[in-house]
Parts: sequence; structure tokens; C-alpha cells
Amino acid sequence: MSKETSLHGVHKGLGALFTDFAGWSMPIRYSSELAEHKAVREAAGLFDLSHMAEIEVTGPQAADTLDYALVGNLSGVKPGRARYTMICDENGGVLDDLVVYRLADEKFLVVANAGNATVVAEALAERVSGFDAVVENKSEDVALIAVQGPKAVEILGAVTDADLGALKYYASVPAVVKGHDVLLARTGYTGEDGFELYVPAGEAPAVWRILTDAGEPHGLLPAGLACRDTLRLEAGMPLYGNELSLQLSPFEAGLGRVVKFEKPGDFVGKAALEELSKKDVPRVRVGLKGSGRRAPRHGYTVLAGDTEIGEVTSGALSPTLGYPIAMAYVDREHSEPGTELSVDIRGRIEPVEVVALPFYSRA
Repeated sequence: MSKETSLHGVHKGLGALFTDFAGWSMPIRYSSELAEHKAVREAAGLFDLSHMAEIEVTGPQAADTLDYALVGNLSGVKPGRARYTMICDENGGVLDDLVVYRLADEKFLVVANAGNATVVAEALAERVSGFDAVVENKSEDVALIAVQGPKAVEILGAVTDADLGALKYYASVPAVVKGHDVLLARTGYTGEDGFELYVPAGEAPAVWRILTDAGEPHGLLPAGLACRDTLRLEAGMPLYGNELSLQLSPFEAGLGRVVKFEKPGDFVGKAALEELSKKDVPRVRVGLKGSGRRAPRHGYTVLAGDTEIGEVTSGALSPTLGYPIAMAYVDREHSEPGTELSVDIRGRIEPVEVVALPFYSRA
């Protein structure tokens, strides 16, 4: 049976259509995914992301623990800032991509994808051995609500004491939302400006209502996983299980920049990743732009002439741009922007062009 977030009752009351996602019953849409997508691009959307995992790493050697456990340089992150990074296995395969917040000198919050919550928590618990630090999975106690879109500052500014103008991208600050203590972060997964609110699980319905009331005059809509997927695809953001997996290293994904070889000491996967960094990976992640109305989908074959040269990992008809877009892994020699390829869409060969990512960037 699927797990339910502390906002499940709220979603039912809003008439949400649910789907099972990584073992959680999550709203896929409330009204129309196109309307929800448009709201995030033009006004704001309100998301329940409480299925994500929140893992605390604390103690005198918390930073050293994460430097060893992850590919990034977490000891170089200042308190109040955050970093996008990855946790890899010994072979350099990606176990998950993460956002890590440094809350204090000796306190970090690691946010993992729902489907990898157990894998990441167990890997961190194993890798903390020998360090003066403690790993605690706080996922059951924490709800996560996101407000994303150009009106997010106006909406949140009306109900919080926080100085939103001073809160930089990839930063966090303790804040109060109408009497509720939250950790307020400015990261996001939609290509728009916006905020995440880490809230005690029991207080999430009250905070959701506060944000709904504040957002109503601005056109805010509750938004489900369907539009979240098209939003992140337009923004060229990878999704674990599609663009990222244990069979791929950060280099195939075009995210080798997150691997910090220059940090002091060893880290899990370092030797394998160093070897991979010295050679051109055979396949790389690219953007594909189609024409017409038929969108390439996950698993569809990419062709150069009659030769199979890759596979689509995510695809959709872009609500913002009005044409089909996709991300795919293709052989390196066919990865230059402007390259003409095709995709087998259920037996029909449709032309596509390789384009630079992202497909969409906010002004």
C-alpha cells in the first residue's frame, strides 16, 4: 500500500488525481496539468514534495563525513548555503543526486529523491563509520512544500518574516510563516524562481492553507507531479531513473562539474571517476527538438539514418514552447547542436534536431 504524506487529506479535498510514485500516493494533477504548468510559468504553483527524504548529518566531523561520502566539496559550503551534488558507488555510478544544505558549522541536511531514500540513508550510515558524526533520517518528521513561479516572492513575502530579497539562490534560512517555524530555502526544480519550506509534518496542512490564501489573488494553483515533470524537462533538469542511474556516471550526464577531485582526502568512487574523467564517454546527454505534435517518450530509439545511436530518457510536448522536446543519450559523434536525427515514435520515424540544454530559461 502506498504511503501518504501529511497533506494527503488536503489533496483529496482539492479533488486531486493520485498516482503511486516511489511508493507514495502523490497528486499527479488537480485540474489540468497544462493549467498547472502555465500557472508556474506565469504566476505560481504550490507543490507537495513531502515524499522526498531529509537526512541530517551532525557532529564535529559532519563536513568531513560528507566530503568522503559524496562527490562534492561540502566542507567548502558556508552555513546558510546549499549545494547540488551526487552520491556515487565505488564504480562511479550515481546512487542519487542530492541537494545538501549546511545549516550550521556542524549540521547538514541532505535531501534525497523519494525512490532512493533508503539507499542514500543506508549509504550515509555506512560511510559515517570512523567519523565523529551522526546520521539521522528525519523524513517521517518533515514535510516539504514548494512555491514556484514569478509571483512566489510576492506570495511568500506576505506571510513570512524572512528577508526574501536577501535570500540567494541555493541558500536557506530559518523563518516563521504566520506562527509556524520553517526552514526556508531557495532552490527549485522548475526553471522558475521559488522557495521550499521544510515544515514539521503535523503543521503542513496549516502552512499549505496559509500559502493558498496568500496566493489566491496572484493566480497560484496547486500543482501535481505531471506538470512538475514537464517544467523540469523544459529546464533541462535530470530526473533520477531517467537521466541518472547507477549505470551512468556524472560525466555521461554532462554533470562532471559536480565531482570535486581537488578537495582534500579520498571519497567513495574517486578512483573510478578519475579514470572516467580522462576519456571521452561514448554516450552523452543531449536535448532534442521535434516538430509536429508527436513527442518522443522515455525508451524510444534515436536514429542517425537507419542506425540506432541512442535512447530517449524523457520527452513531452512542451506546454511553454509548443513543440516536442526530449532529453536523450546519444553516441558522442552525433551530439553536436544542429545535428539532424530521428526518433522511432511507435513505428513512425519523426525528425528531431539536437539542441543545447536547457530548452527554456526564465528572463
